[in-house]
Amino acid sequence: MKMGIIGLGNMGSAMAHGLLNNNIETFLYDKNKDKRDEFLGFDKANIVESEVDVVKNADAVILTVKPYAYDELLDKIKESVKNQIIISVTSSYDLKKLEEKLPGKKLLMAMPNTPAKILNSMTGICPGENISDEELSELRKIFFSFGETEIVEEKNIKIYEAVCGCMPAYVYMYIEAAADAAVSYGMKRDVAYKVISQAVAGSANMVRVSGLHPGELKDQVTTPGGTTIKGLKSLEKDGFRSAIINAVDSIMNK
Repeated sequence: MKMGIIGLGNMGSAMAHGLLNNNIETFLYDKNKDKRDEFLGFDKANIVESEVDVVKNADAVILTVKPYAYDELLDKIKESVKNQIIISVTSSYDLKKLEEKLPGKKLLMAMPNTPAKILNSMTGICPGENISDEELSELRKIFFSFGETEIVEEKNIKIYEAVCGCMPAYVYMYIEAAADAAVSYGMKRDVAYKVISQAVAGSANMVRVSGLHPGELKDQVTTPGGTTIKGLKSLEKDGFRSAIINAVDSIMNK
């Protein structure tokens, strides 16, 4: 399946790198020439001159423009959409809105996150009714080429975006804050980033590999009267859990 990406901002660029690093032929367009030129060195990258060129050459087209630009973009390409699969990557433009613009076409929502750039995305996939099982299977394999995939019901796509699509930013903020604290006590910043990011990555992998409840894993680290429980007590006092829940609430209630 030949892929297409329209819009090469942070997310579009991350997905393009993931596809091209796995030798998947991909047609690329962005209004910004510098963003297009970033991919000139890839063997499977086809840099084209317009949004319509992407649609005409690709079997599936990922729309990674800003949500406010979807209407204008879809008006521009709709006459060229025949049997191509059109993929939205924002809950702000869901299957219902796509269907209004492209009635009867093959539509799909895919919610990746920016670690796609290092082949470590978590992508939620929500197919429209005209997507065949074979097409869905092939698209899952393509998205799996730069990370994990999970089929998500349309009713859950927004919460998926809130906890997975946005999650990298939450984690980066935690790492930055922890590093600031480490630096304040004399640790070199590059060392702080290295050790903290590895601790985060290892801890996340423990949840997946062990199959244990996160609370049980937390308790394994927490010895009576030890340093960890003091840190946890402080986090609870400062509303760490509530801050995370409130962040998700703010997205769901916007």
